[in-house]
Amino acid sequence: MNLKQINNLTELFFGQFNQQTNKNKILLSTLGDKRKNYSWQETYDFISLVSNELRKVISKGDRCLLISENRPEWFITDLSIMLSDGITVPAYTTYAENDYNYILNDCTPSVIFVSNNEQFNKLKNIIKDKKFIKKIFSFEKLTNIEIEYINLKDLIQNKKKNIPIHKSLASRKDPSCIIYTSGTQGNPKGVILSHGGILNNCEGAIDILKPLLSKEQPRFLTWLPLSHSYEHTVQFVQITVAARIFYAESIDKLVKNMGDCSPEIMTAVPRFYQNLYQKINASFKKATGLKKNLIFKMLELGLKKIKKENLTIFEKIQDRILEKLVRKKIKSQFGGSLKTFVSGGGALDKEVGYFLNAIGLPTLQGYGLTETSPVVSCNPIDDIRIDTVGPPFKGNEVKIAEDGEILVKGENVMLGYWNNIEETEKVLKDGWLHTGDIGVFENNFLKITDRKKDILITPGGDNISPLKIENELVNLEFIDQAVVYGDNKPYLVALLVLNEEFINITEEEIHNAINNLNNNLSKIENIKKFFLIKEKFSIENGMLTPTLKLKRYKIIKKYKNSFEDLYI
Repeated sequence: MNLKQINNLTELFFGQFNQQTNKNKILLSTLGDKRKNYSWQETYDFISLVSNELRKVISKGDRCLLISENRPEWFITDLSIMLSDGITVPAYTTYAENDYNYILNDCTPSVIFVSNNEQFNKLKNIIKDKKFIKKIFSFEKLTNIEIEYINLKDLIQNKKKNIPIHKSLASRKDPSCIIYTSGTQGNPKGVILSHGGILNNCEGAIDILKPLLSKEQPRFLTWLPLSHSYEHTVQFVQITVAARIFYAESIDKLVKNMGDCSPEIMTAVPRFYQNLYQKINASFKKATGLKKNLIFKMLELGLKKIKKENLTIFEKIQDRILEKLVRKKIKSQFGGSLKTFVSGGGALDKEVGYFLNAIGLPTLQGYGLTETSPVVSCNPIDDIRIDTVGPPFKGNEVKIAEDGEILVKGENVMLGYWNNIEETEKVLKDGWLHTGDIGVFENNFLKITDRKKDILITPGGDNISPLKIENELVNLEFIDQAVVYGDNKPYLVALLVLNEEFINITEEEIHNAINNLNNNLSKIENIKKFFLIKEKFSIENGMLTPTLKLKRYKIIKKYKNSFEDLYI
């Protein structure tokens, strides 16, 4: 299949469908519920059915909000929206009501898809006055709902024969989705990604995966939310290789689910690999006697290989024996078929990367942003360089600006931010996307050295605007200044400067106020701990700019130990 000749993402799906000799082969599977399997034919029919219904209410370019946990209906809905020439607007199920309200007002969707009652209840109080909403669809039956809606299960049961199959009119330059990501000024920004941008990313991904794919149907395990730009694009990579897609039950059951479906490839974010490292390392430390010696010899030789150090003939023989005695057993705990993990959505700790590769769990680190559809570069399986994010994908030009900032140009770069020309012009200049990340090239392999922009990235790959939360904190009458900290940390913490009039406030009162504030924030934005300082930030002490903006880098550098102590 020549991806360059494909006009849009639905054409990709239907082209791959037509190539399937056995259309009853399973495409989508929900782990934990064996009844939720969809063959290629069933998926095709379901997409056509939903699209046909959607075309009654939307026009080309209409936005369709999609709020659901990962499941086959997510995939089917996304393709149905695009087949109807609509634009998918995925939203996290963990958003707070304020976030949903902002997104609704910003992109004014004609249609909303929700998975169940739990998701609908988050919207029911804020959609009453939204006259732009024409229809609600749900994956499951909704209860205690006063407005009219369409249940997809009923749609299937009542379907008529000979559903008309429409063709999407979208071109590669047309928007396929709007994915909201945190902005430096507080409100999330809607990143408009084109059909061609995601297809371009698929092309680069295939180059990386080609040496790893089996001749039979490849197996992928999906657990990262499909509302995340990384996993959203991965589903189209899965279509490109005609994979079987398994949806994990939860992160807690991820290792079990790997045993259930024996995936060959799995994409995840650094948090998963950090947890994996901690668990495996802890079990290694409990080993005694011969077992302990074998483990540590396997690690020693594995590290030498990944660091491209030469092994002696004797060491090569030892390594081959350890491959069967130790690494094979480790791989069997993850289904036994794993060809590679792919890490993205944040920086992978170097120690974690070395460890996983050394024990026989190949882990490729890549780099990207929502604004680049999202992948810019990735390490290839035959030349993994742990301290880099690999060479750029083809069709994707990358250069380093004079100040060290990474600039990206190509079809994969976003069309812009929805309804936000000002923010778009700040980052898109002469076709080059200014990423806000600092880096260097080492033999054509990109290396990230710093971050220019004030965005925190969680180990789960989520972008968080510290300024948004800081603004909420200083809106509390007793807080004068605040700095939020937590880049690549398990939770957020804050430095607080009290208003002089409330200097006698108790810590319990502060805790209670922050807990109330957390209720209006998404879970990943919650402040878990804080510490107080007496000195105010000012222009005089070098902590504020002349325009009274926080010099975040200087503040964090000065109070680094106090911030880090909150994670002990």
